[in-house]
Amino acid sequence: MIIAEAIEKLLLYLATERGLSTNYQLSTRASLERFTSWINDSKGINEPSAITPQHLHDFLMAEKKRGLATTSLKLEVVALRIFFRFLCARNFLSIDPAEKLPLPRLPHLLPQPLSKQQIEQLLATPQEKTSLGLRDKAILELLYACGLRISELCQARLEQLNLEEGMIRVTGKGNKTRLVPIGRAASQALEHYLTTARPQLISPKSGAAIFLSVRGHPLTPARIWQLVNSYAKQAGLPAMVHPHQLRHSFATHLLSGGADLRIIQELLGHASIATTQIYTQVDCEQLKAIHQQFHPRG
Repeated sequence: MIIAEAIEKLLLYLATERGLSTNYQLSTRASLERFTSWINDSKGINEPSAITPQHLHDFLMAEKKRGLATTSLKLEVVALRIFFRFLCARNFLSIDPAEKLPLPRLPHLLPQPLSKQQIEQLLATPQEKTSLGLRDKAILELLYACGLRISELCQARLEQLNLEEGMIRVTGKGNKTRLVPIGRAASQALEHYLTTARPQLISPKSGAAIFLSVRGHPLTPARIWQLVNSYAKQAGLPAMVHPHQLRHSFATHLLSGGADLRIIQELLGHASIATTQIYTQVDCEQLKAIHQQFHPRG
């Protein structure tokens, strides 16, 4: 069996037996096809049984030399591990060459929240005279007001929203649901969008998705990325802004306002308080910066 055939068997398994997302399947395919191309060209190997741990090490070194980021390199390692573990489990291989392949250590990066002033600039950018402007205003307000993940926003449905109570029920990682308060400004933006703009965007394929494209389809994560970044540029913000930064800003601003860390954990949908504690480090960094700027001996 050649490598390309083995990849197809893995992807069929991921889709039918594991039920993993299309995006995950595409990412795994891309990683494995890069490896296939490299080992064919550099080593002349076309069968999984001929691959050794040294080949995998050489491939990852080549990827690193061509400038692949550590996060992307980690995805390559994960794809290779899954691939060879699958082949061994199905008795296509007797030895797993990726069994001891180490994961690259990711740099410890603190989340970069926007300041409250920058948030205000961003939220004021959409033009509320058009249907799309009203939609985008509601998107930005909801991302910041609730600290939603981009996937949670895209999957949000009308039946999950209760504007009278000012709450939204979202489904996060691990298929866990949680209730999140929306807040006055976001509620007003949503009500305006739902009553004025969304009816103009509806199509037979819309379903109950809250946020729709110009063709009436549910918005994709990629489109949300584009919208947030585009409005950040229009607002004159200094660097590329991504949707997750609004989630970081939500948590950081709650913490700086005195919110309890356990409450923030619940609102963000973190399984562990250790994940939420990173925001205490962000707040400490801001305190240090203020101290250095204003204290005579800072």
